Amino acid sequence: MVQICECVMLICFGLSWPISVYKSITSKSTKGKSPIFLIAIIVGYIAGIAGKIVSGNINYILILYSINLAVVLTDFIIYFINLHNERHHAKSV
Repeated sequence: MVQICECVMLICFGLSWPISVYKSITSKSTKGKSPIFLIAIIVGYIAGIAGKIVSGNINYILILYSINLAVVLTDFIIYFINLHNERHHAKSV
C-alpha cells in the first residue's frame, strides 16, 4: 500500500511538470519561475532516489522519481536559457 501511495503522489506531482516546461518554452519568459523553488524540487527528487537506493528498495517507483527529476531539470535549464535571452534582448533594446 505504501508503494501505491508513493506512486500516486509521484504521478500527481509529475503531471504538472510537463505543463510547466511547455509554458517555459512557449512564453520564453522567466516570469513566474523561481530557480530556488526548482532547486528545492530537484534536491527532493534526488533525496527520494537516494532513499530508494540506500534502502535497497529499488523498484518501479525509482523510474517515476527519475522521470520527474529529468523533467524538472529540463525546466531548470529552460529557465536559464530564457534568462539569458531576456538579458540579451534587454541589452540590444
